[in-house]
Amino acid sequence: MRQRYLVTYDICDPRRLRRVFKVMKGFGEHLQLSVFRCDLSKMALVMMKVALREEIESEDQVLIIDIGPTEGRGAEVFESLGRAYVEAEPVKVV
Repeated sequence: MRQRYLVTYDICDPRRLRRVFKVMKGFGEHLQLSVFRCDLSKMALVMMKVALREEIESEDQVLIIDIGPTEGRGAEVFESLGRAYVEAEPVKVV
C-alpha cells in the first residue's frame, strides 16, 4: 500500500539545495519551491530518506508529513486558493 507524503525542505547551501531537489524529483511531484507530494511504498520511503540523508547537513531541515493512504483521505486533503491544484500522474518509484 502506498502512503501520500508532503515533503518540504529548508537547505542552507545552494549546491546542496540543487542536489536535494534532484533527489526529490525522483520520488514525487514538485508542487512549489521546496515542496513535493510523494506517493510512496514503505521501501520507497526508506530509499528517499537514505538519499536525503546523504545530501543534507545538520543545519538543513527536511519535513516529511504523512497525510494518509493514496486511496481515500490522502487524495482529498489538498485545497488550493488562487490557481487550482491539478494532481499530476503519480511518479513510479521502485
